[in-house]
Amino acid sequence: MLKQIAGRLATALPSLVGVVIVTFLLTRVLPGDAAAYFAGPAATPEAVAQIRAQLGLDQPLIVQFLAYVKDLATGNLGTSLTTGQPVLDDIRARLPASAELTLLGLLISVAVAVPLGVLAAVRQGSWIDHLCRVVATAGVSLPVFFTGLLLVYVFYFKLGWAPAPLGRLDFFYSAPPTLTGFYLVDSLAAGEFELFRAAWSQIWLPAVTLAIFSLAPITRMTRASMLSVLAADFVRTARASGLKPSKVVMGYAFRNALLPVITTLGMVFSFLLGANVLVEKVFAWPGIGSYAIEALITSDFAPVQGFVLAMAVLYVLLNLAIDILYGLVDPRVRLDA
Repeated sequence: MLKQIAGRLATALPSLVGVVIVTFLLTRVLPGDAAAYFAGPAATPEAVAQIRAQLGLDQPLIVQFLAYVKDLATGNLGTSLTTGQPVLDDIRARLPASAELTLLGLLISVAVAVPLGVLAAVRQGSWIDHLCRVVATAGVSLPVFFTGLLLVYVFYFKLGWAPAPLGRLDFFYSAPPTLTGFYLVDSLAAGEFELFRAAWSQIWLPAVTLAIFSLAPITRMTRASMLSVLAADFVRTARASGLKPSKVVMGYAFRNALLPVITTLGMVFSFLLGANVLVEKVFAWPGIGSYAIEALITSDFAPVQGFVLAMAVLYVLLNLAIDILYGLVDPRVRLDA
């Protein structure tokens, strides 16, 4: 297993190098001038040129890139011109907010989609199967920002069941002592149950928004994978042996149908990190996605490069976790590796 992990990390290094190069080049060809933006509309050309020299933007592209790589080698992602803070500190402060929201949305989606897909496959042609198709169609058809605005209108404006979409906590509460950066986990660890309730009231609506977005692919893949396995010879043999239907479905069929579902979960998690940007804007969530958008609008290169690099590292770790799960679910994967 350790050899497999080391091999996966080694193959990921060229991808990370490519991400660094492509991101650097793309930020330099995007429209906009960071020096002109921060100098202001009334700045003289001399003032703009002075700011450009201070930022190193007057240097040749290869010189800028080598300086960027040198900083990366020392763990320096640069300084955000918008916040005035090191990009690494900004990412460290905002990434837990995005990760908590994304993981909770994925957990809600899995809790609904996997049982629904299994039931739809077992009872093919029933009302549950039709409900599965409706859920899949709705999840694909509804844009995530539209779903978020609709849920805000219904649950906050009309019903009053959710608080105002103004971030991770209401203004009357302070953040819990930092342990993981996840407010739900940290508030429970500190024994502050009222703070946990406040954090939950803020996060459940954006998490449901992400869950609705991810329901369709998980449900459809679970149903398709289960249908394929239920038609296999070993399942028919298990049924003919007189085993209980629940034992056949959950003990044999479901475990063998898990590998495609796990692959889909990895892809969905990647999609959710992208959709998170829109959800964060709708719910004023102080995550890394909104941080990158604000930096992109102001042509602030360092936060954008840091955001893309952080997402690339997350994808590598995600793929590594999926490989490990493969080995846990199916020992034959470990033997092949």
